[in-house]
Amino acid sequence: MLAAQGGRLLGRASVRVTSAALQLGRTEGLVRTQHAKKSSEPVEETTSTSANQNDERIVKEDVNFGYFKVGRTEHKSMVKDVFEKVAPQYDVMNDFMSFFMHRLWKDSFVSSLNPFAGQRHLDVAGGTGDVAFRVLKEIRKAEQDYVVQHNKESEKKGTVCVCDINPAMLEEGKKKVSGLKIPDALGGLSWVESDAESLPFENESFDTYTISFGIRNVSDIDACLKEAHRVLKKGGHFCCLEFSQVNSEILRQIYDLYSMNVIPYIGAAYAGDSNSYQYLVESIRKFPDQVGLYIYSFRSLLSTLLTCSIFLLF
Repeated sequence: MLAAQGGRLLGRASVRVTSAALQLGRTEGLVRTQHAKKSSEPVEETTSTSANQNDERIVKEDVNFGYFKVGRTEHKSMVKDVFEKVAPQYDVMNDFMSFFMHRLWKDSFVSSLNPFAGQRHLDVAGGTGDVAFRVLKEIRKAEQDYVVQHNKESEKKGTVCVCDINPAMLEEGKKKVSGLKIPDALGGLSWVESDAESLPFENESFDTYTISFGIRNVSDIDACLKEAHRVLKKGGHFCCLEFSQVNSEILRQIYDLYSMNVIPYIGAAYAGDSNSYQYLVESIRKFPDQVGLYIYSFRSLLSTLLTCSIFLLF
């Protein structure tokens, strides 16, 4: 079931942070490590070295990889390895694990973008292109409507860029393009291998930005959000589709039983890999709940001096 909760419009920049939290999984909030301020008083060199080592250890261990704490660099490589393994079976496993519901979630998510003629869209952690293809399809429909209403084509054709850190996922997506029933799909899609925390695009390059079931796998969510703000045009939209906490205790117990005891075995039986799917389940539990993500996103974007409205879709 989907419901909505909206935030206030705080200024002229209408970047919208949308978390479509799909009422799945249990989270324990966001762990944010506070670093001690350095003393202004002189100390012995050995003490200073020890303090620096402690700070480095804290920084190294401040990222969740499932139920474990790992360093940011290690986290990136571990997440990349997970999706390298699951890429060939990724789409089919999504159907198995969600009983095909993920397709409806993505349809609802894309409709919230209100695609328009000539739109330039960025889909980060775009994987095999599921959301990107839906966005491009809706853009093409909007462009056809534009022709009917104005008796001419829009000045420019809309485009969708699929961005993912994992080349194996992008390759799986490219394989599906020839089967798409979307006008000029090949010309409307581009594929970029990149980290969400350091995007290779100019400032204010895109009208809209989506990240679906991907932000919980990012090593530095602050950096991801700031990059999203940087590449979005003024008035653009940032939309995030992600799992979150089940509010019903009965449904939570059912989901916990299913996710922890069934999903890894499905992964082992079909994909020959239970560990990767165990991580995916655990990563949902370690991700902030609906309110936590709302507050975290607002504070992070506020630190970039962005005035925005925040919209949560549960």
